[in-house]
Amino acid sequence: MQVDFAVLADYALIDQQGKLSVLGIFQHVWVASFPAVHPRTHLVLRVRGRRTEIGEHRIRIRFVDDRDEELMGGEGTVQFGEPPAGVTEVEAGAVLVFDVPLPRPGSYAFEINLSDSTLRVPLSAAPIPVHST
Repeated sequence: MQVDFAVLADYALIDQQGKLSVLGIFQHVWVASFPAVHPRTHLVLRVRGRRTEIGEHRIRIRFVDDRDEELMGGEGTVQFGEPPAGVTEVEAGAVLVFDVPLPRPGSYAFEINLSDSTLRVPLSAAPIPVHST
């Protein structure tokens, strides 16, 4: 089981047929002042595995700063059901929505751990540039 891809987006959804739609992929935000919160940030994942990996898998997600200090996080399980006959790979999408804390300008990352593999999704934050006239 592995994370096929992970991105940050303004919005994402999974329709009734399992199709993933993603709008506004980004890795950087501009904010008016710090500390700040970037509201309604969508962390979009697609997980892929083999048919033999159906069942329950533990997942842990951490949001960390450039000093690896955890600003928020959680863990849970992902359940993969039996695919149709003849299908050898399973995949699932997930959309997680966070209000992301940004205590200061700098580099951050969502760290996703699934089945002993880790993927980092970077995010940087900076103050909105002031243009003098």
